Formats: sequence, C-alpha cells, structure tokens
Amino acid sequence: MGVTFPVVGMVGGGQLARMTHEAGIPLGIRFKLLSDTPQDSAAQVVSDVVIGDYRDLDTLRDFARGCDVITFDHEHVPTEHLRALEADGIPVRPGPDALVHAQDKGVMRARLDELGVPCPRHRIVKDPADVAAFAAEGVANGDAESDGFPVVLKTVRGGYDGKGVWVVRSAEQAAEPFRAGVPVLAEEMVGFVRELAANVVRSPHGQAVAYPVVESRQVDGVCDTVIAPAPGLSEDLAGRAQELALRVAKELDVVGHLAVELFETADGRVLVNELAMRPHNSGHWSQDGAITSQFANHVRAVLDLPLGDPRPRAKWTVMANVLGGDYPDMYAAYLHCMARDPQLKIHMYGKDVKPGRKVGHVNTYGDDLDDVLERARHAAGYLRGTITE
Repeated sequence: MGVTFPVVGMVGGGQLARMTHEAGIPLGIRFKLLSDTPQDSAAQVVSDVVIGDYRDLDTLRDFARGCDVITFDHEHVPTEHLRALEADGIPVRPGPDALVHAQDKGVMRARLDELGVPCPRHRIVKDPADVAAFAAEGVANGDAESDGFPVVLKTVRGGYDGKGVWVVRSAEQAAEPFRAGVPVLAEEMVGFVRELAANVVRSPHGQAVAYPVVESRQVDGVCDTVIAPAPGLSEDLAGRAQELALRVAKELDVVGHLAVELFETADGRVLVNELAMRPHNSGHWSQDGAITSQFANHVRAVLDLPLGDPRPRAKWTVMANVLGGDYPDMYAAYLHCMARDPQLKIHMYGKDVKPGRKVGHVNTYGDDLDDVLERARHAAGYLRGTITE
C-alpha cells in the first residue's frame, strides 16, 4: 500500500496561496484550492482547483470534502461558516475563535485590552460628532494637542493595504467611513519612529517559533520594503516584541502563521497596530533569507508537523515589493536584473500588471545593509520601469 499524504484545502487564490503551495511541494503535500477565478495567482499553478464563492456555505462544504485541513490566504470567510465547517468535523486552522480577531478590528482591540497588550488609544465611534468627542478625549488625557486631530478611522472589517483606513483632521472629514454602514474604529494618530513586524508560527499542540523582528517601510499605505532584522533595534526591544507576538498567538489560540504589525515609539515601546493570521508580506523575506520560510512553517503548523528553524541565513535580507506601473513587459527586464545581480531572487505572482498592484517581490541578502538595500530597490524599480539603467 502507498503512503497517503494529506490534502490541505486553501481558501483564496492569491499570491499567498501560490507561495504556500510551492512550500508544500517538496513535502509531497497535496493542495486543493477554492479560488474566485481560474486566472487567480494560485489557480494557475495548483492542479486541484474549485471555482466558487467563499461566502457561500454550501460551496465551502462541498470544497471541504476530501480535505484533511482547511486554511486561508485571506481573513474574509464569514465566521459563522467556519463554525459550521468545524461542526462538520473539518479541522479549520486558524479556527474561527482565533481568526475573528484578524477579521474584526473592534473584536481584536477589545481582546488585546483584556490581555493588557499595548495598543494605540481607541474606541468604536458612531458618527462624525463622536469622532470629534474621541479626539477631545485625547486632549483631556494629555496624549494629544490642540483639538486632538488628526485621528485614524478604520472600518472594523474588510480593510487591507491602506483600504478602509482614513486619516481625518476634522469632524467634517470624518463622514466617509460611516457611509459603508459598518462599525468604525477610531484610533489615536501614533507618532511612531517606524513600523515593525513580529512574525511567529504556532502549531495545534503549542509548539511555536519566532522570526527576527523586521522593519516594514510603507509607501501610500502599501508595504514597499522589509528589512530583516530591523536595523538598530535593541536586543531588549526585539525580544519583547517576539515575546508579545508569541503571547498573543497562545492567548488567541492561533494555529499557523501570525503577523503582529507594530509601531515603535520614540520612548522605546511597541504598540500593536494590526494582526494577520496567514503568511504575510512582512515575512516574504524568509523565502530566501531564513532556514525555514513562513510558508513552509505555515504548512507544517496546520498539519501539526514539527516546526522548522526560523533563524536567518544571512546577516541582512531585504524584500522589496514589485508594483505594477506603465511598463507591462516585466519579463524583458529579467536579462538586466539577473545579469546585474546573480544572487537576486525574483518572485512573480502571475498577475496582470496594473499601476500600483502588487505583482511580485524581490529578495536580496548579504553582509552590507546599504548594498543589500540598493540591490533590492534597483531590481524592484527596474522591473517596474521606474529605473532604466
């Protein structure tokens, strides 16, 4: 009799699913994909693809048949549908009780408050007048000046890459977020030094590993560059950030990869900005820069296999996102990029090139941070067409 390898059911056909599938290939892990369209990034490379709507429970139940475990490349599957799959006996990882904290920012903030996890000042607001009241509370508390604006407003569900997030400087500017008809979370505008991310992976039986804390640089609300490890970060603060992420993973009973996005403040603290319970852009560097990538460890975790070593292979690794521009023929740029930097690692997602769209990323590594950064930026810019020499 042959060995039966498990089937991982992946809900969502984006680039995260594509790269997670790639990490499972050497292990002989079989993937089944629920994708919106046959053209989605992962649907181009996974052999067993179901085209359907993840918001439809019957579609999810049909898809789950024959899967040993269900996992995700996004957080948007309705929580009640995931509970129904669990009631059917299908392992869902992360489970709905954990995943809701990445789906709903209001639920996340309330739970982190209970755990004593440091966060920006926040509360749910009901209208623009309530936003003004929230801003005034910051003045009264001494953590804001003048009228308390600007204030950050977020829809509690559905936002990503800067979408569903507004920085408002007056009550008059605060009307738009409420038009969606969903709860709105108000947060203080944190005067942070930089953004960090602590990536951890946890298995069902509680084994957990922590990757080096990275610096994440944003442009127009979209991750542009990730530096691993975060340069100049003290050993003490890095350790505290990793411990915080591991604690959150344990307390929320996360299974799989957890990215904890953080603000580093001028007085040496870290505040939790967002949570993501799936492989994350801030962990893409690990494909080429870590002994075991975030994708490989996510696969191991959802199957309850022993986790792999997260330590870096090089002193520095830099990931730069490749965004679409006005230069659609990125393949023609490979000749220059590969000849210029034989150590360069290019990862493309099979997406149509559109301005501002994430279509791939590059990884560089080495002992000199300035050199590693320049190589990553040059390659990403040349592929996009903003650099021509």
